Amino acid sequence: MAETTPPHDPGTLLASHRPSGRLAGRVAFVTGIGSIGPGWGNGKAIAALYAREGAKVFGIDLNQKAADEACEAIRAISAADGGDCAVMAADASQEDQVAAAIAACRERFGEIDVLVNNVGIVKLDRITEIDADEWDRVFAINVKSAYLTAKHILPAMEARGRGAVVNIASIAAIRYTGVPYVTYYATKSAMLGLTRAIALEYAPKGIRANAVLPGLMDTPMVTAGLTSAYARQGDVDGLKQARAAQCPMGQMGDAYDVATACLYLASDEAKYVTGAELVVDGGITQKYA
Repeated sequence: MAETTPPHDPGTLLASHRPSGRLAGRVAFVTGIGSIGPGWGNGKAIAALYAREGAKVFGIDLNQKAADEACEAIRAISAADGGDCAVMAADASQEDQVAAAIAACRERFGEIDVLVNNVGIVKLDRITEIDADEWDRVFAINVKSAYLTAKHILPAMEARGRGAVVNIASIAAIRYTGVPYVTYYATKSAMLGLTRAIALEYAPKGIRANAVLPGLMDTPMVTAGLTSAYARQGDVDGLKQARAAQCPMGQMGDAYDVATACLYLASDEAKYVTGAELVVDGGITQKYA
């Protein structure tokens, strides 16, 4: 029997998306553009949807191969829409590498209109078990990276009197989900504080900052990052079924759901939206205390 494409496959949804040029002529800088495994991670899907809406997207990822694969897919899917993509390998927690990537973006495409902070890791840990070095590492990747990009991009946005920042947080920033990953709760909560600070400080300067809070999503990170962590060695389907069963809609969301939220927040349709926390979770946070 021939394999069929799942009805909620992000690649299919991105290909069938009908662009309206909402980001035409704009430049977007996206961290964590590569997927950790086959399929569509959030950064890859966000960049692809932006490109389909006419944006020039510059992405960074620690993994050059993953970044290249994402860029190739993005170019293929947005070739007729005026979008473009360029990538480079960079550690988003290192200031010199972030600054170099931003300079390369400006040289390639011009000044940056949209910043998406998407890089992040998930690590199962309890506060009494994680060592200080690992605590610092997770904060550097999940939070310091967003501070660094903002530090080097916001001044030019302020000078031009416009810009949009979209930070990817998580429902773990506002709820305890029952999973023991203290650094994830802490760092994603910090992302909300950072978002509010940028939003209020830069509101009079024409710059908006908002956060997207995904719930249980079906992305490559689930397969690569959580399967072994949940002691379901090789049982990817079992893990996905367990996660889907928790969702009020009976299924997890996907990277396209996150991307569409990010498109709205980057577009002029959200011109009066700043400091918002847009939950994309199929209603699951309503189940948590």
